[in-house]
Amino acid sequence: MNNYELIIPLVAGFFLDALLGDPYWLPHPVRLFGKLIYAGEKGLNKGRNKKLKGGLFAIVLIAVTYFVFFCVFELLENLKILYLVVASLFVFYGLANRSLIVESLKVIRKLNGEGIVEARKQLSTIVGRETKNLNENQMRIAVLETLSENLSDGVVAPLFYYAFGGLPAMFAYKMVNTLDSMIGYKNERFVHFGYFAAKIDDVVNYIPSRVTAFLMVLITLNFRGLKFMYKYGRKHSSPNAGFPEAALAGILNCRFGGPNYYSGMLVEKPFIGNHSRAVYNKDIYKACIINFFVALMFSAAVILLWWV
Repeated sequence: MNNYELIIPLVAGFFLDALLGDPYWLPHPVRLFGKLIYAGEKGLNKGRNKKLKGGLFAIVLIAVTYFVFFCVFELLENLKILYLVVASLFVFYGLANRSLIVESLKVIRKLNGEGIVEARKQLSTIVGRETKNLNENQMRIAVLETLSENLSDGVVAPLFYYAFGGLPAMFAYKMVNTLDSMIGYKNERFVHFGYFAAKIDDVVNYIPSRVTAFLMVLITLNFRGLKFMYKYGRKHSSPNAGFPEAALAGILNCRFGGPNYYSGMLVEKPFIGNHSRAVYNKDIYKACIINFFVALMFSAAVILLWWV
């Protein structure tokens, strides 16, 4: 495969994502992933050996995803124009930066225009915590945490795997991430069945999460973010999410984390940062700008890697 067959789809896919995001009317492979996971979990997550069944289920889905994408793009290899068009479309599907930013800003628009009740409903579509009792400051902090964590999951990590394994690796990663987001919870239903899905997600996100955090610091030249990474990055319950969250908390000099309710249960999460100041809309706008430029910088780095 020539380098331009990787570079052109990346450039086209990046700009498609920047322009369109993820329109609800457009079919999306991740929705298909979700349906497959839902159906499999419904049939397998019962009886004995849930951990084993869940692990085999996750491995099979990831392997099949890689194999299908590998075969499809091998078949298209000699049809150059069609290959570039289809590959560009799937890079677009593999990125989620615009939708992340747009959905985050919707919460702020609801908060400004329709009040806290509607804003809580909007926030519940992008975070796992309960939102019905959050105040305005807690809601803005939740948005900032989501922007930082999902910058890694939705942008840098897919690009990282695309850089080293093309679209098959990118979408194998997307399957890992979808599995984790659906069954990787430590509640009664998923603690056994989703155990291996969560562990696989931890492994594949180890490097991308840290790369994301370093890029956030580099973009802003705010080295308090670096200090926060080393001081607070490992205090998060996730071995990966804490690093980009800590970087953003340091850049903004605010405090993330703390107790929140998940599915009716109070979860005592450690604080990230020690400056418990009020968070404002301008902080969220700044985080959105950081997200875009991190995505742009990492895409440029991948292109440079192939170019040389």
